[in-house]
Amino acid sequence: MIPYGRQSIDEDDIRAVEEVLRSDWLTTGPKIAEFEEAFAGFVGAKYAVAVSSGTAALHAAMFALNIGPGDEVIVPPMTFVATANCIVYQGGTPVFADVEPDTLLIDPEQVENKITSKTKAIIAVDYTGQPCDYNALWKIADKYNVALVADACHSLGGRYKDRPVGALALLNAFSFHPVKHITTGEGGMITTDDPNLAERMRTFRNHGITSDHRQRENEGSWFYEMVDLGYNYRITDFQCALGLSQLAKLPKWLVKRREITESYDAAFREMSGIEPLRVKSDVVHAHHLYVVRLDMAKLRTERRTIFQALRSEGIGVNVHYIPVHLHPFYRNRFGMAPGLCPISETAYERIISLPIFPAMTNTDIETVIDTIHRVICRFLSTNDKSRS
Repeated sequence: MIPYGRQSIDEDDIRAVEEVLRSDWLTTGPKIAEFEEAFAGFVGAKYAVAVSSGTAALHAAMFALNIGPGDEVIVPPMTFVATANCIVYQGGTPVFADVEPDTLLIDPEQVENKITSKTKAIIAVDYTGQPCDYNALWKIADKYNVALVADACHSLGGRYKDRPVGALALLNAFSFHPVKHITTGEGGMITTDDPNLAERMRTFRNHGITSDHRQRENEGSWFYEMVDLGYNYRITDFQCALGLSQLAKLPKWLVKRREITESYDAAFREMSGIEPLRVKSDVVHAHHLYVVRLDMAKLRTERRTIFQALRSEGIGVNVHYIPVHLHPFYRNRFGMAPGLCPISETAYERIISLPIFPAMTNTDIETVIDTIHRVICRFLSTNDKSRS
């Protein structure tokens, strides 16, 4: 099975982790600040705050912005549930704005239509690794005096109008899950240029306490104060050692992801029954996912059959995502229902994510392309099959 994504771990990564495991500090130690500084430098931000997951990063961002009961935050439905859940954790209400039909990125026009007096923030999701239209979103955020947050968990290494992802919004959240661009096993990061927000998130990740164990050890002090209700969202030193080692390899991995995408684009450009998402000309795509839309009008079956056929032939396709507002929790808790975001709902019925990760060989890429072609042709109508 060729999975849709997977981590790449080498001996350098293992040695980096082993070195920390043999040290005095497994958590709240020096590797955390070292990783934060290197990551902030890579994305062009002044501050970076490392946490235990991408979900924790999003939650910390909502906490830093003082999201609470009665507040609304606008999000797209085409994302992982954590993007909306982080709002609910704080007692706020997620408001779903539909996406653009050709990119599946949040539609700025739909965002502005959802603004109310209760709106406190917008979370833009860089779906598949393509940055959103941040100029348009900033105009809306400034016009209505709301915060702009980037869920950049897909887009590390991307750029928008020659500006790096990680420096595009007030707060920018990243994930280091094994299928992401770099991994720390589980882990996340938030970047910002605002020192007050950075400090607030550092306190939040440590139970709301203003100092950690290492700081107190260095000061020879036992005293600490809890000033906010925080969480234990700390990341370990050995995870950060792995992150540092992985970060050094990221540029070459981004090149590999681009090469895989170019091979797919060339193969699927003229293939009937399948269509890649559009990439805008003013971005550098980070290629976390490669999502195609099936043309169900040309296929004599449903998406589930094609999905199962591909997996039975060893292609580990996936679907990203079920629109968040259609999950039972959001239907039951907020009364949401089909029809709220029709573009996302229609897209969900057609999309499939294909394998893309740096360790893919040329043989893997050819196998994916050949299998896609064979399976799609099996279900094409007679007229469309002749043109494929």
